Amino acid sequence: MTEQKINDCKARATELVARMTLAEAATQLAFDAIAIPRLDVPDYNWWNEALHGVARAGTATMFPQAIALAAAFDPELLGAVADAISTEARAKYNAASSHGDRGIYKGLTFWSPNVNIFRDPRWGRGHETYGEDPYLTSRLGVAFVKGLQGDGETLKVAACAKHFAVHSGPEKLRHEFNAVVSQKDLWETYLPAFEACVTEADVEAVMGAYNRTLDEPCCGSQLLLVDILRGKWQFDGHVVSDCWALVDFHAHHKITEDAEHSAALAIKAGCDLNCGSVYGSLMDAYEHGLITEDEIRLAAIRLMTTRFKLGALGDEGSEWDNVSFDVIDSPEHQSLNLTAARESIVLLKNDGLLPLNADDYKSIAVVGPNANSRAALMGNYHGTGAEYVTIAEGIQFLAGDTVRVRYAEGSKLAAPSSDFIARPNDLLAEALATVENSDLTVLVLGLDETIEGEEMMSGDFGNGFEGDKGDLNLPKPQLDLLNAVIATGKPIVVVLMAGSSIDLRAAENAPNVGGIINAWYPGALGGAAVADVLFGEVSPSGKLPVTFYNSADDLPAFTDYAMENRTYRYFTGDVLYPFGYGLTYGDVYAQGIDYELDITDGGVEFTVTVRNRGGATKDVLQVYARPDSPFAPTNPKLVAFKKVEFAPDSTQLVKFRLPDDARHVVNDAGERVRCDELTVTVGFGQGDARTAALYGHDALTLDMVFTEYTAPNGTGTPIYGVGFKKEMPWQE
Repeated sequence: MTEQKINDCKARATELVARMTLAEAATQLAFDAIAIPRLDVPDYNWWNEALHGVARAGTATMFPQAIALAAAFDPELLGAVADAISTEARAKYNAASSHGDRGIYKGLTFWSPNVNIFRDPRWGRGHETYGEDPYLTSRLGVAFVKGLQGDGETLKVAACAKHFAVHSGPEKLRHEFNAVVSQKDLWETYLPAFEACVTEADVEAVMGAYNRTLDEPCCGSQLLLVDILRGKWQFDGHVVSDCWALVDFHAHHKITEDAEHSAALAIKAGCDLNCGSVYGSLMDAYEHGLITEDEIRLAAIRLMTTRFKLGALGDEGSEWDNVSFDVIDSPEHQSLNLTAARESIVLLKNDGLLPLNADDYKSIAVVGPNANSRAALMGNYHGTGAEYVTIAEGIQFLAGDTVRVRYAEGSKLAAPSSDFIARPNDLLAEALATVENSDLTVLVLGLDETIEGEEMMSGDFGNGFEGDKGDLNLPKPQLDLLNAVIATGKPIVVVLMAGSSIDLRAAENAPNVGGIINAWYPGALGGAAVADVLFGEVSPSGKLPVTFYNSADDLPAFTDYAMENRTYRYFTGDVLYPFGYGLTYGDVYAQGIDYELDITDGGVEFTVTVRNRGGATKDVLQVYARPDSPFAPTNPKLVAFKKVEFAPDSTQLVKFRLPDDARHVVNDAGERVRCDELTVTVGFGQGDARTAALYGHDALTLDMVFTEYTAPNGTGTPIYGVGFKKEMPWQE
């Protein structure tokens, strides 16, 4: 939107709210805002979801879950997905409005994306996020917000960055928990993605979290909402509470007396919209002198501004008003969905068994509780796809008529048996017979949203909180199934469908497990994408956006929000699969680097010579840096990445610019400090020993020294130089 258009929307909103009575203005601060007929203001429900497709509102394209989209390491792809989602959102809004339906999940304000940091693999909602890294989350969050909101004369839809801030479980404690963090961790880990969404993508809304951060409830925090969001970052949109989070102020956090005082605290902090019921007490708070008329009207102006930006108020409408119903789960969007699913799949192990050649097998066993599960395709916050392809169905299709595909469930996800009167592991015998009578087994294990998810989920897995995991193990029935199938000695490919780190050491170490694929929750067409990878129709190219640890015992307490020994940036132990890791059917590695310095701003552009000795594939060039500073993270941090397509047996040049952020650290006061010396690694994963051992190639390492001095022309203009502490070995 142009600045003039935005200012016009603000002016119109100010004029409209001035014509409302104060009581009318207060009604507009509820998520289910009522109509004001005399002012031609229709009713509007602000609550809608679009985490990986238009959710909870009937049929829509169901893309892979957010954590899967993150594994593609491709902001351009994520932007295209978000654009498709917002197109369908407009089509559904147009259709619902034409029938007078303005209810929940029918509006244009979408409470997505979730840009919290997946700091602990036990968190049940981690699969809603883009992983554990602030930089990756920032780049993907910006792409998603821009894709949703569009670049038209009106907002296509309004995006919302959530949950602000320092929020990542435990789910059972979220209504009373106080997240205590240092200023360094706050600014280095928990805030960057929100800052990027606000300052780079102009996200229209920010949602506060349930918990307290540094003793203040997030939806009423002076630090978060006033000082940082609207102060330091100059956020100009609206703030919404998480649903019924304001009740927690008095009911669980115990920092206010009652709903009146909770409403007053939130509105004074700049929480404009209440998902919940507490703002029903706004007028009482006003009558008792707890808040002012101007505070209520300011919140209403911000909300009416958003509605004008969407073209949902006034007579002008929007350029999106004629989006056709035909776009919903259209062939074009299904094609994009399949592409996204293919590119999100991560190949974790391959001893040469993959890709499969159907001509080599007379029979294939497809076994496991997620093998024929639609639920495992979806993740949470989902709608309904017009078409679903499970993994069993995808394999059946690609195997063709000459291969017998046998299916057995093998176990339930977590329940010990298929029926309360059945013996434990009552499905195991059929699975073993299926495996023993087949040439190859594809064993599909994992979780779904009933096991890892939001509070109020079943929570029947391990010893975890409701929605969270107690440990990183597969549920016991699946562990029994895995071990029994391995014991047959038959060749196996394990496919994991889950949204988080799982202990796969049994499969990794088994000699007859020739391949391991992480499919995440791959969306409605995910089974087709997995089959495409299994049979070599496409090369896998996804990378892990989270670390796969060996055990939760290696981690600090779940409730500890300090970053020490958490995520790839600070973890000091051994891991199963590192962040950024993922194999392909190619053999891509970096051979050498040239650089060019811009002496006027100190920027460095690198040209990497990349060799592929294998088949056609995509892969992700990754750049990590560790400044020479006591404030730097323990391990190098991701500072740049680029997804690249490679022809078979080819060499090409890939360019990237080292971002200025690569040289920055955050000190103990939360301040960004630039360093002159840093170590940079360039490759197709981290530069650590575990990645090199799994991948078979070392990353290239550069020890860089930046210098700054005054130009000799007397102007005082600084110019820059860069050197290297030692010769680059590929140039010797």
